[in-house]
Amino acid sequence: MTVTDTTPHVGENLFPTGQLFIAGHWRAASGGGLMAVEAPATGERLTDVARATTADVDAAVAAARTAFDSGVWSGLPGRERARILLEVARLIRERSEQLGQIESQDAGKPIGMATNVDVNGAIGAFEYYGMLAQQIDGSVRETPGNVHAYVQREPLGVVAAITPFNFPLILSTSKIAPALAAGNSVVLKPADDTPLSSLMLAEILQEAGIPDGVFNVITGVGSELGDRLVGHPEVDKVAFTGSTEVGAHVAGHAGKNLRPVVSELGGNSANILFADADLDRAINTAIEAFVFNAGQFCMAGSRLYVERPVYERVLEQLPQAVANIPWGDITRPESVFGPLISRKQFDRVARLVSETVAAGARVIVGGNPDPDRPGYFYPATVLADVREDHPAVAREVFGPVLTVQPFDTEEEVIEAANGTAYGLAGGVQTGNTAKGHRVSSRLKAGIVWINGWGLMDPAVPFGGVKASGWGRENGPEGLNEYLQTKSIVLNLEG
Repeated sequence: MTVTDTTPHVGENLFPTGQLFIAGHWRAASGGGLMAVEAPATGERLTDVARATTADVDAAVAAARTAFDSGVWSGLPGRERARILLEVARLIRERSEQLGQIESQDAGKPIGMATNVDVNGAIGAFEYYGMLAQQIDGSVRETPGNVHAYVQREPLGVVAAITPFNFPLILSTSKIAPALAAGNSVVLKPADDTPLSSLMLAEILQEAGIPDGVFNVITGVGSELGDRLVGHPEVDKVAFTGSTEVGAHVAGHAGKNLRPVVSELGGNSANILFADADLDRAINTAIEAFVFNAGQFCMAGSRLYVERPVYERVLEQLPQAVANIPWGDITRPESVFGPLISRKQFDRVARLVSETVAAGARVIVGGNPDPDRPGYFYPATVLADVREDHPAVAREVFGPVLTVQPFDTEEEVIEAANGTAYGLAGGVQTGNTAKGHRVSSRLKAGIVWINGWGLMDPAVPFGGVKASGWGRENGPEGLNEYLQTKSIVLNLEG
């Protein structure tokens, strides 16, 4: 039974009820359990998926191990793996409308964003790593002895990929594509809230020619499955995106088996607006940086620092700029953002805003969600008169909330921007190119944008420093995360 045996709309039971994808086959969870998937835009049930058990984790890892050890994928020439990964990209493009609808309804994304950003991002990842799969080269090393020394790069084995709810498709493919390009097998555990695009992706990979067992999907409750998956003795690497707190737990558990982890964790990114910037453009950039994906973006520019000469002008212009944002109805292609993922996330954002206002912050716009509106919609909210110790400044909000503070000098704002445990992203808005480079080089972040925000491409690596994780996704660096180096030295004497 395949995902597309039924109708193309999630609300009409697109997916087979209670099915995991293990060893190339759809199968029920070992305990027969189900869990509901909810639509963030309405709060209503979309469908049910399988609630896997640790026995299913073991089965998926065993399938991945068997496939890897057999060489059915790891033993293929890179050019053949590339051909199949490029076919995956073609099939995603062919089904982009259907996959966009799934991602929109499951994650609460506006349909335009789900298709143009998420689906196209997945296509780009498979195309990019499909090309790189053909270019995994070794090298010969010159040595003083009478030996022939060379280095080759090999796949690691079984990769456990654990992905979050905010970009289910993109943050899955940013792990799957390079892991497969390198020759590994994969077990994917998507977020509890947003598993649907992963199930469709399993079908697409199978149709493209990925051998049985090379790619497996287990759906279920992360707290029930996570420790077993990341601590499994047959898992060779863990790729995780999620909160800093859970990331620390994952790293510790994987470390018991001395397994490496690549992780992209929380963020609380600073966007610095200098007085010499094109103000209209900079304000638009600041808005994009905090409302993109309803603020559910680890690299959101949630802390805006404005040079004092233009501080009051920025505060005056922000309310009207925010009022012009089309948001809410995720079926409208022009909508910029939709609801938060769940009641839990909605309540968390509302609580952080309330606590910050109670501590003395001033609401410039927003901060007053409609209690009668169905779904988990939180309005774009801007807070001024904040301090570094205020809740919405000190913590990752993960919602459409922007805090605004003035600054007077470069040194002052660099210190403030870096004065957080996180280090995922940063932004500098300025009309002075030299200043943009100078300040960017001093920000403690994995990626910095000058006169823009969120400009991403599969060729450009991203990741964090400090509490925002380690390792990189995208670019050749992303491929290297799933390869290991072996040196071979041949004695030529005798």
